[in-house]
Amino acid sequence: MIVALGIASPLWACENPIPPFSGLDSLSDSSGWEALEFPKIDRLSEYQLVLEDGNRVVQATTSGSASGLITRLDIQPGDSLILRWRWKVSNVFEGGNAKAKSGDDYPARIYVAFEFEEDKAGFFERAKRSAVEVLFGETLPGNALNYIWANRLPVDEVVPNPYTDQTMMVAVNSGADQVGEWVTVERDIVADYRQAFGEAPPPLVGIAIMSDSDNTGESAMAWYGDIQLEGCE
Repeated sequence: MIVALGIASPLWACENPIPPFSGLDSLSDSSGWEALEFPKIDRLSEYQLVLEDGNRVVQATTSGSASGLITRLDIQPGDSLILRWRWKVSNVFEGGNAKAKSGDDYPARIYVAFEFEEDKAGFFERAKRSAVEVLFGETLPGNALNYIWANRLPVDEVVPNPYTDQTMMVAVNSGADQVGEWVTVERDIVADYRQAFGEAPPPLVGIAIMSDSDNTGESAMAWYGDIQLEGCE
């Protein structure tokens, strides 16, 4: 499929634009979250609100499946944009491998999508995107960062997704050492984008959670707590 580190606190912050799971009664479209599904994938991961240790979180279940939940955004990054979340997984995948299409599955990931920059794309890329947008009736994002609970990739390593170099995979947790534990992660999206793509990021258009196992056929559960974004203009 294509989709705990210490970071200094930002000097300024805005109201968090990401709907908190802890304040939701359901995951309907009116919650601010909607289904993220992919062409040619019929078996979907399951997402539901549950109480975990007294907190309302999203529980994801994947078994040979792939899909996510996305919240749409329109945010122009400044010099720093801090993304913070906490998550927990039941296990990692034995066949998982971020560098191979056959292993491109993760028990948990945060998918950060950016606006497509048409002026930087070649003719064939623009034509291909236009055809897909007509077919599916939706404007496609451009580059993306995927923060993953990696299966074997070393923490902090950044690699291109095996399906497309428009998506860069960032290992923020890896392996089974912290399986079954809540882990808090903080990342500076602007710094990570510059490292991954060598330039400043365009507008941020969406953030998704995703647990997938369509390539390996394995199974896992994950729990996602509230996701916070600080530093937006």
